[in-house]
Amino acid sequence: MKGLALVAWAGCLVLGPGVSAQKKPKPKKEEITQTLQLPKELPGAVVGETRRLTFHVTALSARGLLSAQIRDALKALTHETGGSPVLKIRAFVAGSGDLRRVRDLVSEVFTLRRLPLPALSLIQAGGLPLEGAQVVLEAIAEGKNEVSPHGLVFLSAPAATTDNPLDPVAPLAAQSLERLQRAIKAAGSESSDVVRVTCFLSSLENLAATRKLVEADYPRAALDYVQTQRSPTRAFAACEAVARLRRDTGKRLAFQPEEGEPLAALVAAQHVVLTGTQVSYGFQESDSRLAFERLQKALEANGASGRDVAFAHYYPLADRLAAQVRKLRGDFFAASAGSLVLFEGLPGMDAGFAVDVVAVKD
Repeated sequence: MKGLALVAWAGCLVLGPGVSAQKKPKPKKEEITQTLQLPKELPGAVVGETRRLTFHVTALSARGLLSAQIRDALKALTHETGGSPVLKIRAFVAGSGDLRRVRDLVSEVFTLRRLPLPALSLIQAGGLPLEGAQVVLEAIAEGKNEVSPHGLVFLSAPAATTDNPLDPVAPLAAQSLERLQRAIKAAGSESSDVVRVTCFLSSLENLAATRKLVEADYPRAALDYVQTQRSPTRAFAACEAVARLRRDTGKRLAFQPEEGEPLAALVAAQHVVLTGTQVSYGFQESDSRLAFERLQKALEANGASGRDVAFAHYYPLADRLAAQVRKLRGDFFAASAGSLVLFEGLPGMDAGFAVDVVAVKD
């Protein structure tokens, strides 16, 4: 028996390697390549019901870098709007961060939360009134209830300037606000009807004086203060506003002129078309004309046209480009109120100016 055991043990030694050789090696796990999903493209324009529009400005934060601040602002915005669809966002970005991060994160956040994508206006400003703050969002949402039974008034930013860029801003802001107040009353509205005020300033030094003036007149409004350029060539203040319309104008769109220029657009139409910015890439008049033409196409895709434009924002980066805008705008928007303010920058190295509009639609 002992001999048989030794033989069997020896056989195992001989067969063992052979048996092991016959075992198939385990296949290697196939490496999984993660594909990053590209952000969805934001719409060029959206349609909202005029009487249900609400206006919001996010609080400034200095926490973290630009991406973190954008996420915090979007979180605060969706909380404030309470699930109501956000139709339009205007983002002012200060500092050296990449403006395009705003567009990507707006798309990402709204997609993840399964919310309709808003139109976006994206502008680089010279500064914001909190050290370390890099972004502020102005938003228009569509609430569940009517909050403006007669419609809305969109008021241009009357500008007050001096040639010396070091002159104090507060006296200029007082002049702009005085003209704004007259325009509000001429439109038949009151200070209590104002829902948003944005003051564009050449400097944020001694902002408390300007803030005191604005808050005294418009305590219920969403307020925003933006330094337009880091190194302006002149001292400057211009405050624009949106207010509830108090009276029945009998027209879907009417204008309140001042010195021959429409200073206020009275919108009673059932719906409005809100566009994002169309950017002129290049600095020639032909480049600027292309931006207006692209904007027209965005309006037409949403059932409106240049004739329906009530209010336009223009964001040129230099005086020469501002002159091009003034020359061309009448060819596309025959009679519209609007604000034209020089800014620090736009998305794109060769961007010259940008434009967005509010148009009426029945």
